[in-house]
Amino acid sequence: MYKDFFVLKEMPFSIAPDPRFLFMSENHCEAMAHMLYGMQGEGGIILLTGEVGTGKTTIVRSLIDLTPEYIDVAYVFNPRMSAEELLQTICEELHIKVDSRRPGMKARIDAINERLLSAHAQGRRVILILDEAQNLEEGVLEQLRLLTNLETNTRKLLQIFLVGQPELLEILSRPEMRQVSQRVVARYHLTHLTENEVISYVAHRLKVSGASDRIFPEKLIKEVYRVSSGVPRIINLICDRALLGAYVKQSEKVTRPILRQAIEEVFAANSGRRRTKMLLPILLILTAILMYLFDHQFNESRVSRSLSGFKLSSSGISAAEEKPAPVSAPAAAAVLTAKAIAPVDSVLTIPAGISTGNSETLAFQSLFNLYGIRFDKQSGEAPCQRAESLGMRCYFGHGGVSDLFQIDQPVLIRLTATDGKTYWATLVSLDRDTAGLIVAGVEQKVTLNGLASSWFGQFVAIWDSPPDYTGRIPLHYRGPSVSWMRHRLEFVDGIRDNGSNIFDDALARRIRNFQLSDGIQPDGLVGPLTLIRLNVRSGMVKPRLVTVQKG
Repeated sequence: MYKDFFVLKEMPFSIAPDPRFLFMSENHCEAMAHMLYGMQGEGGIILLTGEVGTGKTTIVRSLIDLTPEYIDVAYVFNPRMSAEELLQTICEELHIKVDSRRPGMKARIDAINERLLSAHAQGRRVILILDEAQNLEEGVLEQLRLLTNLETNTRKLLQIFLVGQPELLEILSRPEMRQVSQRVVARYHLTHLTENEVISYVAHRLKVSGASDRIFPEKLIKEVYRVSSGVPRIINLICDRALLGAYVKQSEKVTRPILRQAIEEVFAANSGRRRTKMLLPILLILTAILMYLFDHQFNESRVSRSLSGFKLSSSGISAAEEKPAPVSAPAAAAVLTAKAIAPVDSVLTIPAGISTGNSETLAFQSLFNLYGIRFDKQSGEAPCQRAESLGMRCYFGHGGVSDLFQIDQPVLIRLTATDGKTYWATLVSLDRDTAGLIVAGVEQKVTLNGLASSWFGQFVAIWDSPPDYTGRIPLHYRGPSVSWMRHRLEFVDGIRDNGSNIFDDALARRIRNFQLSDGIQPDGLVGPLTLIRLNVRSGMVKPRLVTVQKG
């Protein structure tokens, strides 16, 4: 949104763990030193913990970038799996072939041991990094301990890094986990930034993005520190929304009113309620935790989850205990026959008398209607099940307006009314100044500020998926989805290749180049966001959300 206005090379306050933006505070330097020490060590477990949003994953990504050529890395970013699934994932990350005639854990452990011995003979080292390690089950942690037993007479063959939230420390302190805890050879706990570090942090990210530090006066950054308690992720959210506010007001720098409005838009339960200075830091931290949980509940590896069995209540997403009230015929007809769009307003109007469940149904009906698909909730079929029956999937996301520009497809968004209740609406158009929505069958257009006052980042899109897609396309995978991916990529980079249905190294390099050019983490992993953007960039998506070219 504001990239051209402030003449930026990059978006300075993205919450993506981009190593280029890593700010090396004193704590981050020490954390990195511990990780580098562990990389050169003689085996065992290295522990890195920290509160939500303190930069653990960014450090991990930076560490991987600094890894010498002679070290092989297996990186597991979502370890919520069984011991056997984890062993299989390690095999996939290290490109280890497992004898299909020998199912079970022993075959995988033997294959990993053989790979580690081979690497040792070649003078290579292998490290395993598990992010979000607080999600590991006790049985899986015990299996990791057993992996540290793989050794020669002189050294252990596998170095394990556990990265997670403080709950991981609590888990390892349990009596039954003492054998795992005894294998920890180095540990570090990452804390929040100090006030001076927050000032330097904001200046650093602005500099990397090519912006002038005059955009954010130092006296205002001190206020950012007070309300964020020095948590980098919260700082990013506040600063990103503040720059958007400055752009909307065509101001060359962030002012105090703009900053305070940004804080309200990001964290307030509703835009009209005032927050006291005593309560605001607590609310900010709680909100960040909720946003974190939502991100990891619906991350890249799980976005195809059906909505079946869930409904929206005034307190958020919960297991459905009863079906929503039936949608009246006039209301349903309003979805299929859109009314004239109202004049642009600064406040989003949410119709009175409609329940959260009904708003969700109407929003999905509006979304499916844009694709020429009829969706009837009364059939008992969940929206995402309906999408999958047509070769499409649901993508659950959390972010800001810039993420919606990147998705560039109509989406469902969750709104919060002034009474605190939540509703769903369909976002059908977006430009630099306004957003068009269908709310309970009624179309309206609001300013971006009007949207921001009611929307706190949650959205759902439906997208065309490859024919045999199951949630991720790994390297060396063979199947129709690879041919599908090559076909779309050809429209983007103009490269005609052999059309193989094998996800080989050459195709992985093309995917990385595409991700880099499109603002996606260039990891070569093919998840929903990469496939969605391939659809958009190859011209295979109709309808589109953005009505002007992205800046």
